[in-house]
Amino acid sequence: MIDKPAAPMNRRSLFKLIGAVAGSAVMYQAMSELGHAGESGYAGPIPLKGDVKGASVLILGAGVAGMSAALELRNAGYKVQVLEYNDRPGGRNWSLYGGDTYTELGGFTQHVQFAEGLYLNPGPWRIPYHHRALLDYCKRLKVALEPFTQVNYAAYLHSAKAFGGKPQRYREVQADFNGHVGELLAKAANQSRLDESVSREDKEVLLEAMRDWGALDKNYEYKKSLLVSERRGYLSDPGGGLTSDSVDSDPLAFHDLMQSRLWSSISAGHVYEFQSSIFQPVGGMGMIGKAFGRELGPLIQYNAKVTEIKQDGRGVTVAYQDTQGGGAKVAQADWCICTIPASILSQIPITVGAPMKAAIDALYYDSAIKVGLQFKRRFWEQDESIYGGISFTDLPNALIGYPNSRYFDDGPGVLLGAYTFGANSFQYAALSPEDRIKKTLEYGSQIHPQYKTEFQHGVAVAWHRVPWTLGCAGHWTDELRAKHYDDLCAIDGRIVLAGEHASRLPAWQEGALLSSLDAIRRLHERVLAG
Repeated sequence: MIDKPAAPMNRRSLFKLIGAVAGSAVMYQAMSELGHAGESGYAGPIPLKGDVKGASVLILGAGVAGMSAALELRNAGYKVQVLEYNDRPGGRNWSLYGGDTYTELGGFTQHVQFAEGLYLNPGPWRIPYHHRALLDYCKRLKVALEPFTQVNYAAYLHSAKAFGGKPQRYREVQADFNGHVGELLAKAANQSRLDESVSREDKEVLLEAMRDWGALDKNYEYKKSLLVSERRGYLSDPGGGLTSDSVDSDPLAFHDLMQSRLWSSISAGHVYEFQSSIFQPVGGMGMIGKAFGRELGPLIQYNAKVTEIKQDGRGVTVAYQDTQGGGAKVAQADWCICTIPASILSQIPITVGAPMKAAIDALYYDSAIKVGLQFKRRFWEQDESIYGGISFTDLPNALIGYPNSRYFDDGPGVLLGAYTFGANSFQYAALSPEDRIKKTLEYGSQIHPQYKTEFQHGVAVAWHRVPWTLGCAGHWTDELRAKHYDDLCAIDGRIVLAGEHASRLPAWQEGALLSSLDAIRRLHERVLAG
C-alpha cells in the first residue's frame, strides 16, 4: 500500500500550525522573520468640557469605575455623591492585611493574621503595561508601582500524573518544548512539505529561525549539548578554579514531555495581558482604592446598601439602608451611574426599560477562589532561588504565586497558594475557610515539601460567596454579547451602567475604567444637549 502524498502547506497554514503546536510566541517569531508581524495601539480618555449648570450625579459603587467617574465628573463641575456598600473604597480593588476581618455569605468570618506589611490581593493583582488608563490614574493619584513578574523561568510546572509527580523547572519545559518542536518544523521544511507559496528564500530564513529559537545543532536536531544547557540549565553549573567544568543536562524525552501536558502552561506568558512589563502597587492592589478614596473624601457615603433604584423624567431616586444602624435613607440626583455588579443589580428593583433589564438578568458571573498562605520564611527564595513569578500545576489549586516584593527578607512571607476557577472553585468554596486552607497546603506540599513545617496563617476568599459581588467578574459569551451588550451599556433615561461587566475587558480594572470613561462621556454629551 502506498501512502498518499501530504497536501502542500501555504504560508497562512504554516503560521497556523506553528501557533497551534508551539504557541503564539513561536508563531510571532516566525512571522517576524518573514515580515508578517504587527501591533496595535490605544487612545486615551476624552476630557469633559462645557457648562454643566449644576447638574447632579449619583454614583452607585465605589470601585474603580465608580470612583473614576466621581473624580472626572467632580472636576467637570458636577455635584457628585457616591453610595458604597462596604466600609472602604475600592470594591474588588482590595487587599487583606493583618488585623482585617472578612465575613462571607453563609457567615464564615476570617481574622487575617498576616505579619505587618504582608497581604493578599483577593481580586486583581497585576497591571499590564498597556492598561494605560489605570497606569495614568496611578500616576495622578501618586500610587507607587513596582514590577510584577508573570514568567519566572526558575518557577515550576507540575503535574501529579507526570514525571512521578516531580515538578519541573519552567525553563526546562520551555527549552525542551521549543527544541523538539523546532526540530519537527525544520524536518518538515527540509522534506519539502511547503508549497511554492513559501519560497526557497523564506524556507532558508525559517530554518535559520528554528535553529536559533530551538537551540538546534548543525543537523537541526535537539539534543544534549552546551547550547541546550544554556537554555534549560546545567546538571552542574560552571564554577571556578579546579571545579569549574559544567555538566550538561539531559532534555526531557519528546514523548514524555508531550504526554505530561506541562507545555500547556507556557502559553500563559504569551497572552497579551500577561506580557512584560507588568506592575503592582507597592503595598497591595488596595492602595489604588485607598488613593481614590482619599481624593474623593466626603463624596463617598460608606455602609450604604442600595435597595431600590427609581427614575422619572426629572431625575433618579435611590433608596438605601445604612448597614451601621442608621436605618432607611434616600438619595436623589439628576442622573445616575450604576456600577453595581449585574449579579447584585439583578436582585434590586430598578426602573429601566425591558432591554436593559433583560441584559442585567442575563449576565452571569464567574466563580473564583484565592488562598493566601503565610510561611515562617521565604523558603522558595532561600531553598529554590525563586524570586517572584508563578508555578503552575494540574492540582485543584491551579497555581502558586510568589511575592514580587521584599526579596531577601529574613522574616515571613505570603504566597498565593491557590487561584482557581470553575468546578474546582465551587468544590473549594463548599468547604469551610479552614478546610480550604488545609487542602491548599496538601496540594502545595507536592511542589514545595517545606509547606508542612513552615506554614503559619492563611485566608481563603471564594468570590461567589462575597456578599457584594456574588462572583468574580461578568462572563460574556459571543451569543450574550450579540444579544445584550449594547442594551447593557446604553443610557436608559437618566441611568447608565459602568464597570468591568460593561466592557470588552471583563475582569480587568482597565475594562472598568474604560467603561466608566465612555459612560460619563456619553452622559456629559446628553447633559450639555439638554
